[in-house]
Amino acid sequence: QVQLVVSGGGLVQAGGSLRLSCAASGRTFSSLTMGWFRQAPGKEREFVAAISWSGGNTEYADCAKGRFTISRDNAENTVYLQMNSLKPEDTAVYYCAARNGVKTRTDPDEYAYWGQGTQVTVSS
Repeated sequence: QVQLVVSGGGLVQAGGSLRLSCAASGRTFSSLTMGWFRQAPGKEREFVAAISWSGGNTEYADCAKGRFTISRDNAENTVYLQMNSLKPEDTAVYYCAARNGVKTRTDPDEYAYWGQGTQVTVSS
């Protein structure tokens, strides 16, 4: 089992930045591929970014490219999502997820473990 605890959400003005953190426990963190997803009201959960176990491979949704950066610190068992140039359409609940396996995936069904989510609200 893997436990994921997400922090760092909040309210920010358009153009601002936030950094989300996801702390993992319960399994060797370095063996997990990690992802970030988000879900806005009335919409399906969508992929944002993912990072391989080593940090050597990353993948981003088009909405995140050039603005968001995913990173991980295996010594701290933590994955981060740095979000810059935030837009009102980035408003959503953001979730951290983990999967066994070495490759990044964009399908949320590929992830077995999920954190509790954190609200990100971007005001215009």
